[in-house]
Amino acid sequence: MSGFSALVLAGSRPGPDPVAQVAGVATKVLATVGGKPMLTRVIAALRAAGATRIAVAASHPQVVALARSLGCEVIEAADGPSESAGRGFALLGAPMLLTTADHALLEGEWITDFRAAIAPQTDVAVLLARRDVVEAAVPDTRRTWLRFADGQWSGCNLFHFATPRAAAAFSLWQAVERDRKHPWRIVRRLGPWLLLRYLAGRLSLADAMAHLGRKAGVVVEAVASPHGLAAVDVDKPDDLTLARRIAGQ
Repeated sequence: MSGFSALVLAGSRPGPDPVAQVAGVATKVLATVGGKPMLTRVIAALRAAGATRIAVAASHPQVVALARSLGCEVIEAADGPSESAGRGFALLGAPMLLTTADHALLEGEWITDFRAAIAPQTDVAVLLARRDVVEAAVPDTRRTWLRFADGQWSGCNLFHFATPRAAAAFSLWQAVERDRKHPWRIVRRLGPWLLLRYLAGRLSLADAMAHLGRKAGVVVEAVASPHGLAAVDVDKPDDLTLARRIAGQ
């Protein structure tokens, strides 16, 4: 496939971060997995997948310095991921792959498979993994599951903004971002009938994405990942222990 641009979200949340504290580093994305900072591993995976231009949204001086040493552009991280992503899209344009610097186990193959599976008419694609696929790969992980009629799903921190029309998705994302740990609130934004279908277990993932797309004025597609490990990121100290164990294997 042709080259693409990529944005890595590497901002720091206010206050002490438990992962950074356990790892003994200034900010989480500098924690090492397999002997390398998580940010370094993510950049390597993007390049392995064919990314030709990579920007990092960061504010911590050490992260900024590391990103530049890896040959990446740097943009100032905003208060929230969706705003940082919007800034990155304004800089990089479409197509743009979006991921996070704590996606420590990311592999180029996952990105390539994701991009190859996206339908031509799609403006925004999100990678998700079914619960059975995730638990087959890593039984001892704890995730936040989206419960739809066609299964339970976990996000994989990989998004693809394929066309210039994708810019319209960022304002809706800012609203969804506030409710990311409460899937029913996300569905509620789409109307009471859709919420009832979700609560009754009759709303499919495809239907939910179609409604989200109509709400934002874009075509949104959910892509199912065959790689269960794609759902593993490092949010908590236990996640860091898990990622280090898997990388060591």
